[in-house]
Amino acid sequence: MKHIIILYDGMADEPLPALGGKTPMEVARKPRFDVMGRDGEVGLVHTTPPGQSAGSDNTNLNILGYDSTKYYTGRSPIEAVSIGVPMEADDLCLRCNLVTLSDEDDYAAKTMVDYAGSEITTEQAREVIAKLQAQLGSDEFQFFAGVQYRHCLLWKGGRTKLAGMRNTPPHDIIGQPIVTHMPSHPELLDLMQRSTAILNGNKANAIWLWGEGTCPALPSFEHMTGLRGSIISAVDLLKGIGMLADMRTPTVPGATDWIDTNYAGEAQAAVDEFKAGQDFVFLHFEATDEAGHRGDVASKIRGIELIDEIVLPIVLDYLEQQDDYALMILPDHPTPLARKTHTKDPVPYMMFRKSWRGSNRGVDCVSEKTAAATGNVLAHAPDLIRKFIVK
Repeated sequence: MKHIIILYDGMADEPLPALGGKTPMEVARKPRFDVMGRDGEVGLVHTTPPGQSAGSDNTNLNILGYDSTKYYTGRSPIEAVSIGVPMEADDLCLRCNLVTLSDEDDYAAKTMVDYAGSEITTEQAREVIAKLQAQLGSDEFQFFAGVQYRHCLLWKGGRTKLAGMRNTPPHDIIGQPIVTHMPSHPELLDLMQRSTAILNGNKANAIWLWGEGTCPALPSFEHMTGLRGSIISAVDLLKGIGMLADMRTPTVPGATDWIDTNYAGEAQAAVDEFKAGQDFVFLHFEATDEAGHRGDVASKIRGIELIDEIVLPIVLDYLEQQDDYALMILPDHPTPLARKTHTKDPVPYMMFRKSWRGSNRGVDCVSEKTAAATGNVLAHAPDLIRKFIVK
């Protein structure tokens, strides 16, 4: 029995006047998704536990069956695992975004223009991180390059500084003055301020530190579920979760976090993982979340459509050759276009099995509204994968 979850990051949204009071899920052309929704189980799941923020880190952990109230230690340490940061028990790791700030001389007067460093490439970013390490790095603070705008700062022995630390995700303050969102810890603020002199004149002209956390540990996914699993994603965060869970994390050439990703290559990688003997694949796409943060309505709709047009045909062509299979599509959290940040609202899920075809048990168009109308609601997200898995 093959199992696949296709994760449209941040797909869930709110009704938009520009779309006639509909959401991107309602207006996007997704015939394959909707056909499965007619014979599948559709409902809502709360992916963000009470007391936690709505992040791709804890929500994806919960969807994979790892209770984030038990296993979550911070976002950046998960990414650090993926890029090989040598983190020890008393260290602290932080996400180091390359960002674009406005050009006021007074640091506190600056505004967050772009949380993603004006679309800096991975190659350009590696040069920037090397420069930061040379000029700001020390035995205590070490910079490690990741992908595009996403990087890590390792604070050796910094675990003791975690209590009371307050850092704000830069994608939550697009277009806002940074003065009320600067780090509470003076050492981190000092690094951020000094980075502006080093990066002056670059499109990505500053660093922003957030997502702090300590060294994480997860039980094996196979031990937890009995399934040999793989995660396919362009994002270090998801790769890090996979590595912590002893899952395979193949790299796909041309895979990006944006709408230009290699959809066919990622879909084929999922098929190849099944052919190699894996029982479970978690196939993650980031473009819908990025579009939400940017307020880009057209790209969010198109991101949904491209998965339906390119990914589902490749995956389904293989799965339909099996006696039975289980497939689930859902987002990890909403990233409403009007808000440009994540929310804690429950998200729609669609679960389908080949053996259910013709049952007409679902809905005609899978969306936030139709999912809510089914009355199927899961309050505890880690229960979702146990419901999904067929032994």
